[in-house]
Amino acid sequence: MSMTLPGPEVAGAAGPALHIPDGFLSTPVATAGYVVFGVALAVALRQTDRKIGPRTVPLMGVMGAFIFAAQMMNFPVAGGTSGHLLGGAMAAVLVGPSTAILCLTVVLLVQGLLMADGGVTALGTNITLMGLIGVLVGWLVFRGVLAVLPRRVS
Repeated sequence: MSMTLPGPEVAGAAGPALHIPDGFLSTPVATAGYVVFGVALAVALRQTDRKIGPRTVPLMGVMGAFIFAAQMMNFPVAGGTSGHLLGGAMAAVLVGPSTAILCLTVVLLVQGLLMADGGVTALGTNITLMGLIGVLVGWLVFRGVLAVLPRRVS
């Protein structure tokens, strides 16, 4: 789930900010977000390139479209903020973590660059928090649950 910042005065837009806006992060923090995002993207591209198949590409497209639509629906959270589903855990379970990172990266790039959802200077941090950490935590929880469940249910 992603928390939004209260009101348009933070984002400088006509509606509430859904992701971290421009000017919210210091330059070193924003730069660190881009560095982490860049390294994670390079690793994800390399891992996905090795195992992508003809059935994976359409599933990636469907996952990206579903996550994009799901992130457009906000729900209220305490304190006048709102949240939305991230979709990273679901994508990681269905297509694997490296491919899920690519799906979330595309979704967040479209939202950030075409829909002004968050700031360009904070895009690396937004992708790191939602597209990388969300995917990896979801994947680790999924693998942990699989490890404790019985192998076969009769």
